[in-house]
Amino acid sequence: MSALNNVQVSPLPITELRVEATLRVAAQRRRVLINVLRVSFIVVILVGWEVFARANIIDPFFWGQPTGIYEQLKTWILEGTSQGPLWQQIAVTMEETLLGFLIGASLGIVIGILLARIRFLSDVFSPYINIANSIPRVVLGPLFIVALGLGLPSKVMLAVVMVFFAVFYNVVQGVREVDRNLIANARILGASSWQISTQVIFPSAMTWIIASLHVSFGLALVGAVVSEFLGSLKGLGLLIATAQGTFNPNGLFAAILILAVVTLIVEALITRLEKTLLKWRPNQIREVGL
Repeated sequence: MSALNNVQVSPLPITELRVEATLRVAAQRRRVLINVLRVSFIVVILVGWEVFARANIIDPFFWGQPTGIYEQLKTWILEGTSQGPLWQQIAVTMEETLLGFLIGASLGIVIGILLARIRFLSDVFSPYINIANSIPRVVLGPLFIVALGLGLPSKVMLAVVMVFFAVFYNVVQGVREVDRNLIANARILGASSWQISTQVIFPSAMTWIIASLHVSFGLALVGAVVSEFLGSLKGLGLLIATAQGTFNPNGLFAAILILAVVTLIVEALITRLEKTLLKWRPNQIREVGL
């Protein structure tokens, strides 16, 4: 009993707890500061914009003003747009964007892995892919509208083309960056080509794939909106075209704001997906504050 009383408990665990608590408090304070600065920045921009517009330092006829954008959004929400309810315009654009995003990303991943893994296919098709990539994708919009009409297919096709190349080149690079020792060890253990592709190469290239998805959703949205702008029956792109035709800058900024909010929501979902799929990856950038 006396021996137990003489045993000294190391203060290290208590010290570690104190350090962890201090770091947690510092992190919370940093988050609060960042959020305050973010809100302050946008408030300064909006207030300055409104003040300059009211003082006619900037012409609200060309640049609009925050209160006008608010009134335009309020009108669209309560009374609808000239093309129908606002939610319908958002739903049409999102349907085109998501279909183009999913189809383009799937094709980019599959074809990228195939061409990166099979040298013969790469030698045959790489020149054609490079030629297609050199064509400005936006100019294909009128072609798709002429061939497929003003409906959903033409919008989806342009979104697919916008997404495909962004995902394809990232996947190819990701596959080429896979550690060759992992592939060699898998072959030694008797893994088939399918197992190597699905259990070694695909997970190793996942970082590149997810990175391309962050960029490609915005490209899919650009493809859908530009195609709607060129010719459509409904959608946010048509709202932008209508606002432009009627010299309504508040309508332009209101539609752009809706697009920005939708993009931020989907970006948050992709980030959540990234954290779920890449739990195994150590967080290497937390230390540098990025």
